Amino acid sequence: MSAPKTDLDKQEKRHRGALTGIGTVVIFALLLLATLLFFLSADGNEPEGAEVQIDGRTGTELPAETE
Repeated sequence: MSAPKTDLDKQEKRHRGALTGIGTVVIFALLLLATLLFFLSADGNEPEGAEVQIDGRTGTELPAETE
């Protein structure tokens, strides 16, 4: 059994817009993910609560900052 009114050229034209929309949404989602990863990595984790802290760049001991 075959589907009635199968015009492949017409169906291809109709689906082209949908595929463009899906591609646009995927690209937008990837941009959002990259932005999230950038802000998470830029924020970083700084050590808190230790009396003596070690500078990760030089390895020297630093006194704890008091607020």
